[in-house]
Amino acid sequence: MIGIFKPKPHAPRLSEDKIDPEYKRLRLQVFLGIFFGYAGYYLVRKNFTLAMPSLIAEYGYSKGELGIALSAVSIAYGLSKFLMGSVSDRSNPRYFLTAGLLVSAGIMFIFGFTNWAFESISVIFVLLFLNGWFQGMGWPACGRTMVHWFSSNERGRTVSIWNVAHNVGGGLIGPLFILGLAWFNQDWHSAFYVPAAVATFVAIFVFLTLKDTPQSCGLPPIDEYRNDYPADYDESHEEEFTAKEIFFKFVLNNKLLWYIAIANAFVYLIRYGVLDWAPTYLTEVKDFSLDKSSWAYFLYEWAGIPGTLLCGWISDKWFNGKRAPAAILYMILVLVAVIIYWLNPAGNPGVDMMALVAIGFLIYGPVMLIGLHALELVPKKAAGTAAGLTGLFGYLGGALVANIVLGFTVDYFGWDGGFILLTGGCVMAIILLVLTMIEENKKREELQ
Repeated sequence: MIGIFKPKPHAPRLSEDKIDPEYKRLRLQVFLGIFFGYAGYYLVRKNFTLAMPSLIAEYGYSKGELGIALSAVSIAYGLSKFLMGSVSDRSNPRYFLTAGLLVSAGIMFIFGFTNWAFESISVIFVLLFLNGWFQGMGWPACGRTMVHWFSSNERGRTVSIWNVAHNVGGGLIGPLFILGLAWFNQDWHSAFYVPAAVATFVAIFVFLTLKDTPQSCGLPPIDEYRNDYPADYDESHEEEFTAKEIFFKFVLNNKLLWYIAIANAFVYLIRYGVLDWAPTYLTEVKDFSLDKSSWAYFLYEWAGIPGTLLCGWISDKWFNGKRAPAAILYMILVLVAVIIYWLNPAGNPGVDMMALVAIGFLIYGPVMLIGLHALELVPKKAAGTAAGLTGLFGYLGGALVANIVLGFTVDYFGWDGGFILLTGGCVMAIILLVLTMIEENKKREELQ
């Protein structure tokens, strides 16, 4: 696979008069490629959650069974984001990002156009596992691209803007599903094949716009171009590392990276515990219709856009580039919103919508900050693997619990039991982020 996606070799350096205009043009082009490319990944990631109420009604599956099936995405994605992250550090993102998106779209077409895909939980699990694995080719390739094309002192705002691609893609699944229901005679399978068709066109756009490194286009490294070098920068940062060097020298021995990875597990528990079960919870407990719960799903995702941008600004302006304090502030407010979402009685849909929007507004800020922090803790050639480690914990720790444990908890203890689990996750995320902040402060004092 590495041979297929091998990075493009350095091209002869362009003349000085061409470097600046070419850099500006390609930076915008590359950013659009990874933004819409990653939004496309979300069009074909969480479709199954919108179909779960129909599967319960039509096939008689329990929430625990569907939680097991849904966990396949988290298991595969967590492993893939880490392992494929290592591959992405030594690959051309133009091919890497495009290939993963096309395969994921193909799997959603299988769900949309075949009946055998839903015959058993085992079949569903295998297909969702494959989808999760190829989904893992998205974030690391985008992370590699960002650290090569955007330097340190602009990366915070760049990543915060790029991060809303999560919400653009994830939020569009709901409206596309509603559109599919209208176009295809209320066929709930349209939750799969309509977004997959859009994702296919996005993959073509990615292939046409994305580039590998600036050096492969005849440009200098971004640090040289913007005269913005990290504190520990040297020429070795522009060399390709071996997998062993990436894992053992820069990732596995990085204590602070482990702190934020564990914190990420609890952040992801809240993110997916609320998101994945929102259509089912709102339908069963709050008397929402299928189309109304789909709009709620959309609002949850798109509320994350201004929330993420504000979080990046707060991190830079209020806390001088420190990531943990802003994340702690956001998680405290998430805890309040989750409790309101839980305790609000049925018959008050406006309050439910506002609480869900508040959670969506807030939760993606910590998600973005942890991902950004991981990129900043290692050299750029190890960025994909560092991001993969936080993703491994986020999905195998947080999202997996949100899928399986939360599903069975609701089966046996009702939704109250499920929300006790979610509020506990909020508290643990806050505690771990506080510990991260303390460790960072100690490290800064040692360097002074």
